[in-house]
Amino acid sequence: MTVHFIGAGPGAADLITVRGRDLLARCPVCLYAGSIVPPELLAYCPAAARVVDTAPMTLDEIEAEYVAAHAQGLDVARLHSGDLSVFSALAEQIRRLERHGIAYTLTPGVPAFAAAAAIIGRELTVPEVAQSVVLTRVPGRASRMPEREKLSSFAATGATLVVHLAIHAIETIVKELTPFYGADCPVVVIERASWPDQRIVRGVLGDIGAKLAVQPIERTAVILIGPALAVEEFRESALYDPDYRRRFRGGVA
Repeated sequence: MTVHFIGAGPGAADLITVRGRDLLARCPVCLYAGSIVPPELLAYCPAAARVVDTAPMTLDEIEAEYVAAHAQGLDVARLHSGDLSVFSALAEQIRRLERHGIAYTLTPGVPAFAAAAAIIGRELTVPEVAQSVVLTRVPGRASRMPEREKLSSFAATGATLVVHLAIHAIETIVKELTPFYGADCPVVVIERASWPDQRIVRGVLGDIGAKLAVQPIERTAVILIGPALAVEEFRESALYDPDYRRRFRGGVA
């Protein structure tokens, strides 16, 4: 028996990986986060599968489902939104599975930040403008932030910032970031990226708060911040330059 953790992607049912879809199709038990995983994905489950919405459950209750499935020799598909590697509450589940000696696998999914970048048609790293992307959040009831991980520290690098789980703190974000990026720095807020009801609010640090006051967003959203989101004049990468010598293409003599 194995628990298969599967990144369900950002929302659109067809953004799950082929491997994830196939695992869903053969697992007799499926646990999914109903508040943020689209129900359309459950169509991939076997007709007789036990399907459990974990949104109202505690970690102890989820653990009990794993233990019960293990006792019956039933594989479990565990659907998480986005990708498993960030903000997925995966680590504590793995720790409990290991205590029980229950096998598990991890299947990555399309992360929300990648879907957001695709929706706005932008690369988050632009030559000589930004070559780093910081995925972060702000302190909340579910989890505190380590003391060293401050928005101001990340902002000092000039990297493109992707702030998760923080739409309620947009005023604080603007206040902390403006001294580093300037009031005219581009900001894009995407609510429920790739879902049928996705919504995009564009602005700059100087006006995004006012725009969100008119168009409130209270649900799942990612906030993208940085000059790479709007820059038009930049040096092209040398990767495709005719003078750039590399393994698969000789440069100009």
